[in-house]
Amino acid sequence: MRPSGRVRWAVLMAVCALLLTATAGTAAAADGPSVKLSNSQAGTGGSITVSGGGWRARALLMILVCGQAVPSRGVPGGTDSCANADGRAVTTDGKGRFSRQLPVAEPPVPCPCVVHVATVTGAKAEADATFQVAGHAVEPLPAETEGGRLSVLSDTRLDGSGGLLTWFGAPPARTLVLTVGNVGTSAVKDPVFQVGTAHGVFAPQWDEQQWRGTIRPGGRARIELPVELTGGAHGEYTVSLKYGGKVLAEQPWGVGRPWGVTLFWALVLLVVPAALFRIGMAVVDRVRPRPAGGLRHRGLRLPELALRLPGVKPSTAAHAAPPTSTLPWFTPDADPGAAGGRLSAPHDDSPTSPTTPTREGST
Repeated sequence: MRPSGRVRWAVLMAVCALLLTATAGTAAAADGPSVKLSNSQAGTGGSITVSGGGWRARALLMILVCGQAVPSRGVPGGTDSCANADGRAVTTDGKGRFSRQLPVAEPPVPCPCVVHVATVTGAKAEADATFQVAGHAVEPLPAETEGGRLSVLSDTRLDGSGGLLTWFGAPPARTLVLTVGNVGTSAVKDPVFQVGTAHGVFAPQWDEQQWRGTIRPGGRARIELPVELTGGAHGEYTVSLKYGGKVLAEQPWGVGRPWGVTLFWALVLLVVPAALFRIGMAVVDRVRPRPAGGLRHRGLRLPELALRLPGVKPSTAAHAAPPTSTLPWFTPDADPGAAGGRLSAPHDDSPTSPTTPTREGST
């Protein structure tokens, strides 16, 4: 009986251990991302160790010291109230944990301060831990305004597409579309949103845009806001929507490369050198020295050219011809043209020629 009792006890302990592990994992999952600091207070120039768990595996995080914030309210002023120049990036391990040294720097606004950790890419997640920058000014937090509050009720999307001009470097443009609801106690009239565009891991550039309309308490509205990038922009972008100091939504945007610009420069690199070569050859042909004698180097003399030209009278060509024969194998005395123009063979015209008949008995 004793061995059986020991086996049962071992089985009971194993089951309890499994239940405790599952409960701890569930609690950690329910708590979400967490942040821990090695020291809750430090002066400028020092450093602290920031660690955490419960984050997404292999996620890229940004760690910042931010002012005018508490963990319960987050960072109302956004990253504009943080010491962005002294922030640090870290990547979580396979279990969603991280640890990173962070230099202490004074934020641009007074404390109370927090160490703010947020994801850079992918699903949005953030966590804060209370921190005091020694020697930095401390002021009360601004009163939280009561009234209308907007919340996103649907997934965001970007409507629109690029055209031929975008293919040649025109600014890409889209329309950010989402549905928001008023979860506050008063109406929201003509809300002013901040639309930000971020390239890669860089901080977004915010642009204020006002939506015309009124959203009553418990009501909803379809929001459409234009988004435009700079000319020639390409790569991975993230479009963010902020209202009341809080980011409501983020939407990735993959912008294709403007291949028309590449084609244009390729044609320029081919056409310009060819044109310069043709111009250079024409200049060389104009300025090169000509041989003496005009057209004699081509074996054609001017009189013969005049005779062949249409519209030139033979008499004019004859007057232009030289008076002497140009045949080199005739001497001036033996030139056939000197015999009065006769072209027949020479013969004897003397009176004693056998071919001349004579009368008999003449004296």
